[in-house]
Amino acid sequence: MRKLPLIPTILVAAAIAVMIGLGIWQLARADEKAELLARYEAAEGQAAVAWPGATADPAALLYRRASGFCTEVVGWRAIAGRSRTGQPGWSHIAGCRTGGLEGPGMQVDMGWSRDHRQPQGWRGGEVSGVIAPDREHRIRLVSETAAPGLEPSAAPTPTDIPNNHLMYAGQWFFFALVAGIIYLVALRRRVAAPADKA
Repeated sequence: MRKLPLIPTILVAAAIAVMIGLGIWQLARADEKAELLARYEAAEGQAAVAWPGATADPAALLYRRASGFCTEVVGWRAIAGRSRTGQPGWSHIAGCRTGGLEGPGMQVDMGWSRDHRQPQGWRGGEVSGVIAPDREHRIRLVSETAAPGLEPSAAPTPTDIPNNHLMYAGQWFFFALVAGIIYLVALRRRVAAPADKA
């Protein structure tokens, strides 16, 4: 009986161990994500807050209802978004000054349109809505009422956040299994090859 090839066996075993480790890590991430989503869902039912200013972790307020006052609009940006009725288009986000007591400023999603061009006619004021994640500024307020010429953007909800970690874990375990099977088949052919020549 021929010996196992040392280097290939070590490499395949290491690769399988890494894949299994990644699968176990994804299982742990799935639990963490489930806890995070449960916290977000609980936030939806909590009392409204004033727009967070210099809070240590503004992301802890995600999906809470909030209100703030935009004293001055200092800029606009448009990102891909959906209307309250689910239509794809552009969400228009105003960068606002808020005054000393409310912190350095806030980003406010003031509504949706099919056109990415900057809306006209809204200069600021009281805004109420739901705190949503923001890629550039960590959080933004999605206004429940739209600026003139816009429709309300879809309200943020934690149900939009997928928890795919169980699927990823399954994929890594499957890859480990396939790698093991392929290597066993290769070994079997290697052992059978000398017998066929004999």
